[in-house]
Amino acid sequence: MEKNIKTDGRLSATFERLKSRGDKALITFITAGDPDIKATADIALSLEKNGSDIIELGIPFSDPMADGPTIQASSERALKKGTHIPDCLNAVKEIRGKSEIPVVLFGYYNPILQYGLKRFARDAKKAGADGALVVDLPPEEAGELKNELSQCGIDLILLLTPTSNDERIRLVAKNASGFIYFVSVAGVTGARTRLSKDIRSHVKRIREFTDLPLGVGFGVSNAAQARELSGFSDAVIVGSALINVIAKSRSAKDAVKNAGAFVSSLKKGLTR
Repeated sequence: MEKNIKTDGRLSATFERLKSRGDKALITFITAGDPDIKATADIALSLEKNGSDIIELGIPFSDPMADGPTIQASSERALKKGTHIPDCLNAVKEIRGKSEIPVVLFGYYNPILQYGLKRFARDAKKAGADGALVVDLPPEEAGELKNELSQCGIDLILLLTPTSNDERIRLVAKNASGFIYFVSVAGVTGARTRLSKDIRSHVKRIREFTDLPLGVGFGVSNAAQARELSGFSDAVIVGSALINVIAKSRSAKDAVKNAGAFVSSLKKGLTR
């Protein structure tokens, strides 16, 4: 098993605190700038108030290949509003001004590369971000970004999927920090009515290689699914179902309220 060096950041502290209570983390994904950038921090704070333990803040991108129609549409809406990396970082800064909830920046490599890896790491740290997850950056090519993030004390979150073999699991376990994101399906993001029966066995296999917390996402849409996954993972990650709630809201104010209510229902599913 890979013995990962534990950081002293908010992510590690959050997982340690929850573990000491016998609880699991609820990680919620929202897209920065959807429905608008002014509402982003308010939505994040509402999520925390209603039970979210960690926020994944999506950086809008024009070609989010790992995302299904729901999150693709949220990126399109945010981009039409002119939301880019500086706006996302300002949202993190606003969240950090009122909360200590861990924030993970979730995005694709091209915008970060164009922004500048060193600059991105430096500005993310200054804003108060705790982690970065770059969906289309494989661990074999992540060294430069990892180095820049590490120098700023920011965790690099890496992905594993049902098709990951032992070699890939070992590589991710060696290079990840904060937690490992297990993609529960061989496909794109999107709320699903049923979860794969093989998730438990995949998580068990990954645990043979790492002592990092394991979060499971892609497809979680309700409290019953959250409860099921919490039985064998360290964190349940919810994105598309939450984005749907925000998209269906009539106003930004309603989005803040409705998102909070939805997360409250999920949190009850995790409460034993």
